[in-house]
Amino acid sequence: MSAIAEKTMRAITATAWGGPDVLQETTVARPTPGPTEILVAVHAAGVNPADWKSRASGGFGMWSDPPILGYDISGVVETVGPGASLFAPGDEVFGMPRFPEQAGGYAEYVAAPSRHFAPKPATLAHVEAAALPLVGLTAWQALTEVAELRAGQRVLIHAAAGGLGHIAVQIAKARGAYVIGTASAAKHDLLRSLGADELIDYTAVDFAETVRDVDVAVDPIGGDYALRSLPTIRAGGLMISLNNPGEPGPQAEAAARARQIRTGFTLVEPDRAGMLAIAELASKGLLRPMVAQVFPLSEAQRAHELGESNRTAGKLVLQVRP
Repeated sequence: MSAIAEKTMRAITATAWGGPDVLQETTVARPTPGPTEILVAVHAAGVNPADWKSRASGGFGMWSDPPILGYDISGVVETVGPGASLFAPGDEVFGMPRFPEQAGGYAEYVAAPSRHFAPKPATLAHVEAAALPLVGLTAWQALTEVAELRAGQRVLIHAAAGGLGHIAVQIAKARGAYVIGTASAAKHDLLRSLGADELIDYTAVDFAETVRDVDVAVDPIGGDYALRSLPTIRAGGLMISLNNPGEPGPQAEAAARARQIRTGFTLVEPDRAGMLAIAELASKGLLRPMVAQVFPLSEAQRAHELGESNRTAGKLVLQVRP
């Protein structure tokens, strides 16, 4: 391999903000790890709603040039920057670096702070590990830190078979909670296998009429779901919105205050302690991401098209290396 080839890499960039067709494979300079950073040879990259929302609108606008999508990665440490002492070349790692700034996960290499990574659990293949960081950290931070979920509490998880929902179900069960999930009937057996205690077919039943006395409700959907969820929550309970800033909105917030229900939008943050916690759950067999489909890096556009259809159970992943 020539010296020039060694300094470049394949990546998926957005040529503009818009539909999936703006995604193109390109060749860019390979990053160099700075102080306390590591360079990771990416084996797999997770695909998340945050990716296609950013692709459509520019997201939070925190993008480098060229904009390379992708936050979830799993791979092998290639080199370490000055002062990065947590890992050595050859270590298998996974993480969600830099969120919400550009991580550049849809690429052959990523350079990022070493403390945004954790050792990859030996129980997970790279494609599984790449499916876990963003949804795992979101669910972990929402349930264990914001809600301080305890054994015996009742938690309602909407879109329970989705990329975030199926992880939240497993984390809540690992905390000893009673889990109620909303999902279409076809996904109920899967969710029972993950530990869900009670399931509501939202296509046939209005959850707001049947569910009561939950301590925590988790809404990754948005729209009117928070407002509709309030009757299910006990006085003094908690409504966690995860879809968009500004949610659950003034109407839901006013209705919640009247019943002393706390509300709020939670945005995930890079968190080594959280990564180590979800890695431990995975190592113990208490947490496993479902991978709905794997695409080669060159087919990121197809992965986005499928993801935006909202027809998948679990996560979509791009395989960068065999």
